Amino acid sequence: MDYNGSIGARIKSLRTEQKMTLKQLSELSGLSAGFLSQLERGLSTIAIDSLANLSKILNVSLSSFFQDQEDPTTDPVVHSFDQHFSQVNPQIIQYILSHHPSSSHLLPRIFTLLPMANAQMDHLEIYCHEGEEFIYVLEGIVTVMLGDNQYTLYPGDSIMVDSTVPHNWINYTNHISKILTINYPNPFNENLNVEGDVEGNIQ
Repeated sequence: MDYNGSIGARIKSLRTEQKMTLKQLSELSGLSAGFLSQLERGLSTIAIDSLANLSKILNVSLSSFFQDQEDPTTDPVVHSFDQHFSQVNPQIIQYILSHHPSSSHLLPRIFTLLPMANAQMDHLEIYCHEGEEFIYVLEGIVTVMLGDNQYTLYPGDSIMVDSTVPHNWINYTNHISKILTINYPNPFNENLNVEGDVEGNIQ
């Protein structure tokens, strides 16, 4: 299932139900009207913190965008053949490493970055939010943008990110890269106080 497309369609449906224009949603969210238009058509992706901000504006829970990824199983083990995944955009696929992503304090995910993922964008958006993020490179080479600096990470390398500092990551190579990320606090958990200072819309 293309969750990116379904998220965009749901945002458009909620916006039109509330008789809100793209310009109005843009002004309230800080995201450009052009980006929101692409998001609603499934042509772009959105950071989880930015989506959390939109959910507040549209008066819905963040978890409502991901209900299909909840699993009724009580098995604490997430087997490799049973990982929940979605296509974030044509170049990035994410795997949520939890059967119940809305009930834990941590959000563990694996991202597969296809060759040149994020690298060919005219303007790479960076984003920031409350909390911390751990990034570990499983395969390939990944460039992490963090504030005014950029860091090149190889397999086995990791980085701790203060999520209030604008950040993003890129695969500049012609090979697939994979990273493990852990976010704290978990923005899917409605019981946690997560305030997003939205600066971008990727990932």
